[in-house]
Amino acid sequence: MTTNWTELDNSLQKTFQFRDFKEALMFVNKVGEIAERLQHHPDICIKDYKNVFISTTTHDNGNKVTSKDHELTTALEMKI
Repeated sequence: MTTNWTELDNSLQKTFQFRDFKEALMFVNKVGEIAERLQHHPDICIKDYKNVFISTTTHDNGNKVTSKDHELTTALEMKI
């Protein structure tokens, strides 16, 4: 089960904070690799150079949170 993620507006959301832009960007690239492997792609935003905001919802299921979103967020948590 997904932990430390907020369910809001039919999505799971979380902000990750890193030491610097380089570390944040490396994380974004890891997220991309995981998303491609799972064929489930979140919205990703780097804000204030070191904060990465991720939001995931299942678009092909009416923009609702599904097991695909929980699978993605769990996989992301294991890569931190």
